[in-house]
Amino acid sequence: MATTADFRNGLIIEFNGDLYSIVEFQHVKPGKGAAFVRTKIRNLKTGKLLPNTFPAGVKINIQRVERRPMQYLYNDGVDYHFMNNDTFEQLAISKDLINSPQFLKEGDVAEMMYHTETDSVLTCELPSAVVLEVTYTEPGEKGNTATNAMKDATLETGAVIKVPLFINIGDKIKVDTRDGSYSERVKE
Repeated sequence: MATTADFRNGLIIEFNGDLYSIVEFQHVKPGKGAAFVRTKIRNLKTGKLLPNTFPAGVKINIQRVERRPMQYLYNDGVDYHFMNNDTFEQLAISKDLINSPQFLKEGDVAEMMYHTETDSVLTCELPSAVVLEVTYTEPGEKGNTATNAMKDATLETGAVIKVPLFINIGDKIKVDTRDGSYSERVKE
């Protein structure tokens, strides 16, 4: 059994019967009283962030997880289908396990987090940024750049995001998958 001294960001622990990932933690030793560890932990099933305080030295149950790269194949309307490029094994997972399914393009590689005890998928994470082509956007007007003006753009995956006025149809842009924001235009 491990203790709170083993905490680190990204560590997966079992807490109240569910699996949680430690997002951040801070050891606190007040002038009076016992030390404790203040944490923010994310539930891997629901994705909710939970603040929690552990007494220092309390025993915790660390869970082993593996990260496996998987290639996205297609969406059948219900599940998203992935393939392991080493074993060619195919896997179908639900939309709620994927962090940004609207930016998933056929052939992209995502990282699956597996719980090693049950060999079940916990989450599917896209890379932090993906390059997508703009399929539709209104034309930009010259001289309308006094402010940081943005317009809607539809991407090749069907997602709609805000982009600067100079982006045109056919441009490839980099999108941040964590918050769905425009990052930059990509030169070919």
